[in-house]
Amino acid sequence: MSTENEVHKASEQFYAALNHLFNGNASSMEGIWSKDSTITVLQPIGGRTVGWDDIREAYRDIAQIAENGQVKLDDQIIQVIGDVAYEVGVERGQAAFAGNQVTLDYRVTNIYRREAGGWKIVHHHTDISPAMIEFLNQT
Repeated sequence: MSTENEVHKASEQFYAALNHLFNGNASSMEGIWSKDSTITVLQPIGGRTVGWDDIREAYRDIAQIAENGQVKLDDQIIQVIGDVAYEVGVERGQAAFAGNQVTLDYRVTNIYRREAGGWKIVHHHTDISPAMIEFLNQT
């Protein structure tokens, strides 16, 4: 399997885990993320989360209010440079958070790193989502 295909497979695993998350199950994120204290997420609700412990906690919080979600990555481009790879694309889908339907449609950048267990995600960055911020401000 080519290196780009390996990264593509890691991306598919990440988006499968994200779909589980948007249906109330955060546990599948465990296998795809690096456990490093320097990994990062720049979320669609704004802010930055650093380190696996805090990222895992944020995903658990999301899973508690998420249901009936589906997201896919469109317009994917993958670039591999040694033991690091990045992908860009557009995440599109729908999810309900605490019963409020939200449309997902934003640009994304994911960075993967080759580790002993294969390719792991080390950074996830999406555009700001005004719909999600509006929903959170109402709760």
